[in-house]
Formats: sequence, structure tokens, C-alpha cells
Amino acid sequence: MKALLVDDHPLILSALQSVIGGLGQDILVEGVDTAAAARARLAADSDVDLVLLDLALGDADGFELLRELREAYPALPVVVVSASERTADVIRAIDLGAMGFVPKRSSHAQLTEALQMVLSGGLYVPPMLLGLTGTPAPASAASTAVAQAAETSPLSGVAQAAPHQQAGSLEALGLTPRQAEVLALLLKGLPNKLIARELKLSVETVKDHVAAVLRALGVHTRTQAVLAVSQMTQDGAQRRAG
Repeated sequence: MKALLVDDHPLILSALQSVIGGLGQDILVEGVDTAAAARARLAADSDVDLVLLDLALGDADGFELLRELREAYPALPVVVVSASERTADVIRAIDLGAMGFVPKRSSHAQLTEALQMVLSGGLYVPPMLLGLTGTPAPASAASTAVAQAAETSPLSGVAQAAPHQQAGSLEALGLTPRQAEVLALLLKGLPNKLIARELKLSVETVKDHVAAVLRALGVHTRTQAVLAVSQMTQDGAQRRAG
């Protein structure tokens, strides 16, 4: 396995190399300190299994490089490792296709957990980064599974959703039981392939269900779906408390 670290701070690069090298796998770690070097490395040999990307690079905007990498190498997982802990940066990175977001102040254990989750096909964002708060579950059985997943979703707990993300309630969405199951797994960060395996469905069928769920929520991305469901569960809890 090969991992490419893109970071212009030598000490951070050394620390990440140490952590990745200790994952217990046969991992070859290579570091570059500029976006140009990353482009050249991948152009020369795209046989890389994981990219760890700093957003603050001296020669390029990290978000633009992330977008570029996801377009050029869609199957290559990218994990952002950043000094930023702004919620907006986390959401933007995930929306652009990052499979994880790890603050640089994270412990070795947290970084190890993040990389293991991403390498197994999941999506990682530290819950404490977004200030998770639990929310009571709605009444219906289908909505209960979704609400429980929303409580543990890495992107739940965001205080405000955009206007187009504010649906009335989970029950009002009219999801089928299967669509509710897909949404619950989507909220846990599982990619389509793992959702298909979990529900014993084809990947194409899962894609259809995900598309239907996004339409029902009135959103366009998985991140927006998580924010919309989080907002609905919070609003429901506030109405019951009031």
C-alpha cells in the first residue's frame, strides 16, 4: 500500500509518516511539500492508495487541489489534515469529496482511527469538531433508525441548515422503509458499496435509493442530507419540549 502526504511543514510530515507507518500494515509512505510536487508524483505513478492533504499549501489553495484530485482520480481516497477547525471548512472539504477531515491537533489514536475508517470505505469527521448533541428520536419506526443514525453521524449537531435543507419532518418525507434504511446508513458515512453489502442490494439499486432520498430532502449532496436530517430532528425535539 502507498500513501502520499501533501504538507509543507516538515515536522507535520514526519509525524504523519510515523503514525501511518505504525498502522500495522505494509505501507510505503512518501511526502511532498507542494501541490506541484503532488501533481507530478501522481502523474508519474498514480498507483497510490491514500492521499493526506493539508489545506494551507504555499503554492496552491488546498480546496482547489482537493477538487482537482477528486476529478482526476475519483477512486483515490483523500483525507484532509488541517490546522483549521472551522465547521465551514469541514463541510466544504467533505462536499468536495474528501473521505475524512482530521485536525492537526488530533492525537495519534484519532488519526489512526480516521485512517482505518477511510481505508475500510467509511467517512471520518471527529464528532467533537462539530459539537455533537444527541436528539430524541421521532415516533415512527422508519424515522427512529434515521434519527439514531443522525445522532452518531459525523456531521450532525450543526446549528443551522440552509433554507433549501429545512424540510418539515422525517415522517413528512414519505420515504419507503428501504429508503429509510439507506438514509440511516448514509448518515453513518457508509459509501454506496458498503450500503449495498449491508442491505444485500446491488450498488445500482443503492444509487437509485440515495438519489430518491436526496430528492425527498431537497438537497444535492450527502453532506447537505446529514445537515437537513440533523436540523429536522433538532426542530422536532424543540417542538416537543415547547
